Amino acid sequence: MDHGHMDHGDMGHGDMGHGDMPQMCSMNMLFTWDTTNLCIIFRQWHIRGTASLVFSLLAIIAISAGYEALREGIRRYEASISTKQDISPSEPNTESTTLLGVGRNSSSIGQRDHIIKAILYGVQNFYAFMIMLLFMTYNGFVMFSVAIGAGLGYYFFGSHTKATKETACH
Repeated sequence: MDHGHMDHGDMGHGDMGHGDMPQMCSMNMLFTWDTTNLCIIFRQWHIRGTASLVFSLLAIIAISAGYEALREGIRRYEASISTKQDISPSEPNTESTTLLGVGRNSSSIGQRDHIIKAILYGVQNFYAFMIMLLFMTYNGFVMFSVAIGAGLGYYFFGSHTKATKETACH
């Protein structure tokens, strides 16, 4: 069917030139250094120039370093729980020995801590997968920013972590 004779002027886009078109996010599935129409995770995080690229790369470095800070915080929390559980059974349950107050036994402390650890585990996994999505832009600038952030995060927060840790996303 030939549609060449149809008038498209009433469809709301007859006067729109190519300069008026909103820029679409590009999605590369191969490694690239191109930042033209690069969107990072969300359509709203759209790289439109050098300034937004530099700001975004610094933000990605901070996000990646923050993941290492979160991991260190979780490690410290788990160590404090372990210490508390080692001390708790041998001492009587008084106001000075329990963090939850009078009348709670060590099993309720363990249940509360287990719930908090489960929540922290979920947050850590969500964070790790978001970083994985950053990496999966396949953009060299973004990928190097993730690696730099991870390295800086390890330097500042990973004093108790082996450098040979697994490289899985969580």
